[in-house]
Amino acid sequence: MRDVIHSLNFVWLAACVTGLFAGLALDGAGFADAARLSWMAGALPVLASLGVSTVRALRRREGGVDILSVLAITFALFLGEWLTAAVIALMLASGRALEAYADNRARSEMTALLSHAPRNATRLEAGQWNRVSLEQIGVGDRLVVRHADIVPVDGTLASNAELDESTLTGESRLCTRESGAAVRSGAINAGSTFEMIASATAAGSTFAGIVRMVEMAQRDRSPAARLADRYAWWFVACTLVMAGGSWIGTGEIERALAVLVVATPCPLILAVPVAIVSGISRCARRGVLIKGGAALEQLATARTLFFDKTGTLTGGAARVVAIEAGPTGTPERVLRVAASLVQASNHAISDALAAEARTRQLLLTAPLDVRETAGAGMRGNVDGHAVVIGSFDFVSSASTVAPWAERFLRRIAYEGASSVFVGEDGVMTGAIQMADSIRMETPRALRLLRREGITRIEMLTGDRADVAQTVGAVLQVDAVRAGQTPAGKLAAIQEAQRQGPVIMVGDGVNDAPALATADVGVAMGARGAAASAEAADVVLLVDRLDRLVDARRVARRTRRIAIESVLVGMGLSLIAMTFAALGFLPPLAGAILQEVIDVAAIANALRALGGTPRRAAGVLAPDDVARLRGEHAQLEPVMEQIRRLADELPRLSSAAVKDRLAHVNDSLRLILVPHEVSDDTHLYPRIAELLEGEDPLSTMSAMHREIFRLTQALDRMAKDLSEDCTGADWLREAQRLLYGLDAIIRLHCAQEDELFHALAKDA
Repeated sequence: MRDVIHSLNFVWLAACVTGLFAGLALDGAGFADAARLSWMAGALPVLASLGVSTVRALRRREGGVDILSVLAITFALFLGEWLTAAVIALMLASGRALEAYADNRARSEMTALLSHAPRNATRLEAGQWNRVSLEQIGVGDRLVVRHADIVPVDGTLASNAELDESTLTGESRLCTRESGAAVRSGAINAGSTFEMIASATAAGSTFAGIVRMVEMAQRDRSPAARLADRYAWWFVACTLVMAGGSWIGTGEIERALAVLVVATPCPLILAVPVAIVSGISRCARRGVLIKGGAALEQLATARTLFFDKTGTLTGGAARVVAIEAGPTGTPERVLRVAASLVQASNHAISDALAAEARTRQLLLTAPLDVRETAGAGMRGNVDGHAVVIGSFDFVSSASTVAPWAERFLRRIAYEGASSVFVGEDGVMTGAIQMADSIRMETPRALRLLRREGITRIEMLTGDRADVAQTVGAVLQVDAVRAGQTPAGKLAAIQEAQRQGPVIMVGDGVNDAPALATADVGVAMGARGAAASAEAADVVLLVDRLDRLVDARRVARRTRRIAIESVLVGMGLSLIAMTFAALGFLPPLAGAILQEVIDVAAIANALRALGGTPRRAAGVLAPDDVARLRGEHAQLEPVMEQIRRLADELPRLSSAAVKDRLAHVNDSLRLILVPHEVSDDTHLYPRIAELLEGEDPLSTMSAMHREIFRLTQALDRMAKDLSEDCTGADWLREAQRLLYGLDAIIRLHCAQEDELFHALAKDA
């Protein structure tokens, strides 16, 4: 229907242009009556179209300045101002055609997404590959996707694949996925042919959901447009009073006509919808799907923000934080036997252990005689050793409890983390601290959101209070509400809405009620639940929280541009109306002037299509980011050596202290210091070029200097160490240096990881 209306606007424009210039030619040739008929023929279709739209609007009890357009053309025809009527009609038709052009251009991003929808698929049937429609695909079907084909449904890869996911995420780089990885519909096969197993029907797949949301967004009418209609009543009343007053005061009806002409059409109803749709299109280009103008405007004005924790503020998957090893083992040994055993499990923690082992380049072996106890742990044989892994109670029932276990349990309780214990041949040999780590971009995203006008941030989570309070304290949110049910989250949203518009960000099924109730529901759509994406007003197609910052910036800029366009356009119209009422602006000149005002207002509104969210001047390539993170992973064993020595120092003999300290200093001299020197001399100058400011990494370099100072101090202590120089004062000083060095290295690596993440190409 929208396309039909847009086409008619161009038809009316063609009719008006033809009628106007044909009339001018006829009038110049001396055929005055024919000229009047030509001008009338150009004006009447526009008058009829406006009359129909005005009646429909009045039936819906909606205002609009279309009524002024109808009055202006009617008055002009009644007074015999045929040329003026034709010019007014041309002005109206050209304004609507320009609006239609702007609307089509602004919606091009989402329209391109709809045109990208897959139409069919190739399925394996009775040993043959057959082309079938999407509706025929069922869960479990084996499909083949050839080069340049679109992935038809969500599924699991049966072979490696290289994908272009730019339509889904806004990221232009290619992604490599290994066999067994999930693949989403809408991605393009950028490599060789691959096979996949369907995990959803076409209707239930990612791209179908995105298409539904896009169609909903295109049907939505911005509340700014509705607001414009309400203000239009005031503007119509003001125009009629000014037109009637000039007529009554002077007795010249032409002045009333001139006032009506310059008040028609009003930039209020042209600029606002164009700006809003332009903003929605701009967000779509950044991988943020906004379902309608209402969401965009509320996103620009809301000041209260609620977050779910798991999968939103945090990554939603546990990762290894620290490894505790007993006196007879090493962290590498503990992780290797644990990761080897859990290869036979599909538990989420198993994936985290295996991933950490691969990052540390540990060689895993296939386990034998594996037996898993749901919710507790598993047993098996690794390299001829009886290995048990799981909860403390599960491992302690099969192994001798180590003296360090109580201290470890107390520490993870303080930190709000979870743990996995490891036993080998009847002895508890170590434990692995696990945590759902905070997303790399979360701290920066929250800081930038506060800069963008968010005044209150609260966390709503169903997790334990100790875990939630730890995350909340790290991120410095304004309030933490733990142990929340979906009903509890809903009640919190409703309570906050009494103070103003509220934004809610979540990713799970249990977040759907809160997302639907909030003024702006934001779903982490890249891997969030379909229910939350359907309930939300905004979907982050890229699994990065900082895209919400981009959306907020675009929304605020769009709203500002819309208001500017309205105020400037209305102000110029009111000035022109004043001149017309005083007799300084005849109807024909007023029509031409108003056309200029309308074009300026729409052109200004189209600025919402442009503008790039503020970010660094350059980016780091994905390979560089992966290499830098890999280097940090190689520092993990060094940091574990430092912490472990600090913990055990008071219990070691003088000879053991000397040996262990020398070993730690060797690691610092050969691994840590060269890494930090390379960063300071080679990496930081490169990164500084990507950032603003003369010396943006000065504080990071200062941390390097502190690391160098502490390592030098430890080296001197090791060189001065004698057999009898391990008294209480020496031990305290050594522990102070070791703990301080461990803390500053971990903090420094975390800061660098966050910086690398912010500068990554897909950021």
